[in-house]
Amino acid sequence: MSDVFLNVVPIFILILVGWLIVRCHYLQASVGDALGDFVFRVAVPVLLFRTIAEADFRDGSPWPLWAAYFSGVAITWTLGHLAATLFFDRDARIGVLAGVSSAFANTVFIGLPLVSRTLGEEGIVAISILLSVHLPVMMIAGTILMERAERKVSGRPGQSPLTLLRGIGRNLVRNPLVIGLACGAAAHLTGVPLGGPIKIVVDQIAGVAAPAALISIGMALDKYGLSGNIGMASVTSLLKLVVFPATVYGACHVLGLNQTWTAALVLTSAVPTGVNAWLIANHFNVGHGLASSTITLTTALGVLSVSAWAYILL
Repeated sequence: MSDVFLNVVPIFILILVGWLIVRCHYLQASVGDALGDFVFRVAVPVLLFRTIAEADFRDGSPWPLWAAYFSGVAITWTLGHLAATLFFDRDARIGVLAGVSSAFANTVFIGLPLVSRTLGEEGIVAISILLSVHLPVMMIAGTILMERAERKVSGRPGQSPLTLLRGIGRNLVRNPLVIGLACGAAAHLTGVPLGGPIKIVVDQIAGVAAPAALISIGMALDKYGLSGNIGMASVTSLLKLVVFPATVYGACHVLGLNQTWTAALVLTSAVPTGVNAWLIANHFNVGHGLASSTITLTTALGVLSVSAWAYILL
């Protein structure tokens, strides 16, 4: 238990440090936004580049890994949608957002540092394989479902599927994470090892990704807070922190993933809800309170859930 404590608690202490920096007015929240941009646009893409460029993929096919994780996404997303529309009697748009909030893990800012600290390089390989498809799958699914729900509720004509996918595709091609993964794959295929000053610079930039990501997400929490929909947010938080990792854990065993890849996927699914839920709510101008409350609750309670899953797995 002491090893779990030493590996998990520092992750959330760094988030708390970021929150206190802004809460105590030591730095402005805009500094956290700039730090988050650096992490997203520079540090994490470099980390993903290095991981893929130097990875050994002989451990197995990525398909069981993707199947295990996204089966958990599908089950949890469906339960969140049904809870919002049937139990809380909300419209289809809130149903989609409840599903997103329940199943969209903060893979980059919390999942990656957590897996890096607890599982090392092999765990980073697993989460890098997941990240190669995670953002496209989740954003495409969330945007298309929300667009359909918007049309259903408002009765207005929506964008054609081709136009919608074209816009999402343009955003993904310019996404720094996708670029980092693609460059890492290209370097891996050439077989040219990283070395010399380039290796030192890449290692140093990659080394700041984890702590900077955690502090930046803590600094961003102050603008979310508990904004209503506490009852529904409690349900989505329960789904996110308990049901989602439980379904991923079961799927990993059914599909025969090794212990390290299983631990990487379950710990990633157990981390708090990502800010993407709020971004989708903001884009469609619906459900801001539910998204922000779920992000805040899952981050506050995440230390307990992640510690419990780490104790089970490690």
